[in-house]
Amino acid sequence: MSILDDENATFHVVMNHEEQYSIWPEGREIPAGWKAVGKTGPKKECLAYIEEVWTDMRPLSLRKKMEEDAKKASS
Repeated sequence: MSILDDENATFHVVMNHEEQYSIWPEGREIPAGWKAVGKTGPKKECLAYIEEVWTDMRPLSLRKKMEEDAKKASS
């Protein structure tokens, strides 16, 4: 069984530069490009946290581009 399948393992909630979220096993080095956001706990709890805070799944670069396009269109 993989640690990612272990419901009793402890995970960190991590986020990348595009403000996309994931979980990462505690005790393993967080990959480059990702940072812990301060939430740690069981898998279920971490996934519930992500569901609560990640309300717009579009990458940050896409959201910014769409905002720019909307501003241009309204000018």
